Amino acid sequence: MKGTSLDLRVSILLFCVVTAISGQIRYSIPEEMRKGLFKGSLIGNVAQDLGLDLKRLRSGRARIVSGENIQYTELKTDKGTLVVNERIDREQLCGDTTPCSFSFEVILENPMELHRITVEVLDINDHAPVFPNTDKSISFDISELAAVGVKFPLQTAEDLDVGQNGLQDYILSPNDNFILKQHANPDGSKYVEMVLQKPLDRERHPHLSLKLIAVDGGTPQRSGTVNIDVTVLDANDNIPVFNQSVYKASVMENTMKGSRIITVNATDADSGSNGLISYSLSKTKGSAADIFSIDEKTGTISVNGLIDYEKEKKYEVRVEAKDQGGLIGTSKVIFDVFDVNDNAPVINIMSFSSPLSEDAPPGTTIAILNIKDADSDKNGQIKCSIDDKLPFKIETSITNYYNLISDQYFDRESVSEYNITITASDFGSPPLSSSTKLHLKISDINDNAPVFDKAIYSAYVTENNSPGISVFAVSARDKDWNQNARISYLLEDTQVSGSPISSYVSLNSETGVLSAVRSFDYEQIKQLQLVVKAQDGGSPPLSSNVTVKIVIQDQNDNPPQVLYPVQTGGSVVAEMVPRAADVGYLVTKVVAVDVDSGQNAWLSYKLQKATDRALFEVGLQNGEIRTIRQVNDKDAVKQRLTVIVEDNGQPSRSAAVIVNVAVADSFPEVLSEFTDFTHDKEYNDNLTFYLVLALAVVSFLFITCVVVIISVKIYRWRQSRTLYHSNLPVIPYYPPRYSDTLGTGTLQHVYNYEVCRTTDSRKSDCKFGRAGSQNVLIMDPSSTGTMQRIQSEKSILDEPDSPLEVS
Repeated sequence: MKGTSLDLRVSILLFCVVTAISGQIRYSIPEEMRKGLFKGSLIGNVAQDLGLDLKRLRSGRARIVSGENIQYTELKTDKGTLVVNERIDREQLCGDTTPCSFSFEVILENPMELHRITVEVLDINDHAPVFPNTDKSISFDISELAAVGVKFPLQTAEDLDVGQNGLQDYILSPNDNFILKQHANPDGSKYVEMVLQKPLDRERHPHLSLKLIAVDGGTPQRSGTVNIDVTVLDANDNIPVFNQSVYKASVMENTMKGSRIITVNATDADSGSNGLISYSLSKTKGSAADIFSIDEKTGTISVNGLIDYEKEKKYEVRVEAKDQGGLIGTSKVIFDVFDVNDNAPVINIMSFSSPLSEDAPPGTTIAILNIKDADSDKNGQIKCSIDDKLPFKIETSITNYYNLISDQYFDRESVSEYNITITASDFGSPPLSSSTKLHLKISDINDNAPVFDKAIYSAYVTENNSPGISVFAVSARDKDWNQNARISYLLEDTQVSGSPISSYVSLNSETGVLSAVRSFDYEQIKQLQLVVKAQDGGSPPLSSNVTVKIVIQDQNDNPPQVLYPVQTGGSVVAEMVPRAADVGYLVTKVVAVDVDSGQNAWLSYKLQKATDRALFEVGLQNGEIRTIRQVNDKDAVKQRLTVIVEDNGQPSRSAAVIVNVAVADSFPEVLSEFTDFTHDKEYNDNLTFYLVLALAVVSFLFITCVVVIISVKIYRWRQSRTLYHSNLPVIPYYPPRYSDTLGTGTLQHVYNYEVCRTTDSRKSDCKFGRAGSQNVLIMDPSSTGTMQRIQSEKSILDEPDSPLEVS
């Protein structure tokens, strides 16, 4: 019969009623549609009914969310159609509830959209009426004295179908004693009674066998049958009668087992054993007989199972009172169930977007929640909330759906993640609540530039350093994350003394370490100022600059330079000291400088050698050569002093100068004494000869090389011309380039020194002599014995504010 019904369903024209109001559509389909049947599996065209493009379904990742364990439908996003995914049994889905439907939602993202779809399942006649306990027949023990019109309640049949396909009629097999009467309950269900229309005669028919047939109204019609066995008894002619035809009682949901609800009462006019009554609950449709129990002696009805308001709001049971003679009286008990707040809200996360960019504007939807409460009225009303301190809020969209949206702008550098607790509470007494936690991460954007630790960096490096040595390291921080916080260091292109800064220092782009490219010379450059840029890896990148000053520290790498007396190669310069000179007579002053700085340039003067060490002394700090005793006639005319000039560096450096002193009152007196100095002239003449000879040899070699090079050039030019006319490949010749390397010393080639005297110049270290009090004797060996007494050029130093420039 079920196969016949399935064929009938396939042949029935499938129709769908589509309603699109406020994002909701509704379809109607018959139950038992098979998965895989082309015509039978199609429910409707969702894309067309919602006015959506197929591309929108695919880009929005359209999907069905129902919150149910069984997914009855499937959305074909490539066609935009809704098809049957699982077999739908209306009776299993809704029971006797009509109309029967189920709802689900279609969610689309980017942007988020929510559409509700309701599918109504239409009943088909796929179930026949069934009598419970069909393995047994219905048995009656009826007294032959039973009066005509006595009613015998029969067991009702159950048909899982509804409407026209449900139970419609009962038929009793033809007999002479009983007819069938049908009654309707307030809920529309039917129950039947067998009525005695002709007295029984046990002597003629002690046993009757009847059949009760229950038929539905479907096409084709289905039916169920149960046997009725009637045993005719003797002498019991009264049936039990209840004091109420209908009993009503109220029961709270979740009432404990064993709780007494109501007591029914029936009486029997018979006496003796025929008047003893026992109570029982008839096997009625549904689960009421399993939930309630009755004391067969007292008629007290108690709770025997779990009462759940969410499953059943009203229960109806039929009570039977049976005497010992087999007569049965019936009554009905209706239980109204009161709801108890015993269901907490259930939170389902339909969609959640994490991580969220920190530049997301307020009002961005973060999550869509579906919250349901199985209770009713206030017990089922829901209030959804989150912590007020969080930058989020909850908004209601459609029924039972809530949106979690942002309420302000985010700053990942302040808060990088949020733990959001969403609480749903009902309005019951006491209220029940449930919560769920969402862990939202904030993704970074490049909104912070690198920041250096200091506004200006200062570094120190000692001159004569090794190239490649690390000088200093700059450091910058970026509050952003990952690639946006990856810092690269760049050296800004600046000029130092006409050269790019990169020729002095190099910068490691990853570590920020500055290294020296060359060896620094304090005497050439005392400070470098450069600009370092820190740039992050964002898009677009952000950057900041910082100034770095590198101070070159001096080393004692230059010896003192003697400015006076000037050491000449051809003439002998001598200072004259009259024989009448007193103690402390200023003979001359050694003047020296040191191009270093600080204590490396502090000079001290010492007398190393002297013809007569008891006659002269040198000032330690000022370099003045003075007599330390009275000059007398026994002192030699020619005095030779060697003075050492030493700086205060570590280690110290020094220079030596020879000072010739003539002790005499007149020039002729010392002329003969200084003729010994002419041996230096002979040495100089020999040196000059060798220098001229070397210059001539070098010039000859140079001219020879030039002639050879020109000859080679002319030869190759002629050869290339010959190869050119002969069409042979020509390989040009490029002579190697030679670079002339010039050694650079510590000092420049030209030095200018300016010494200024103050009004206290007689005590100054820069005083070289006084006019009219000191003479300089120059002995020229090439002269023929004539000596000129020349006023010392140093006398101009005695004039106030007269500079001395030595080149």
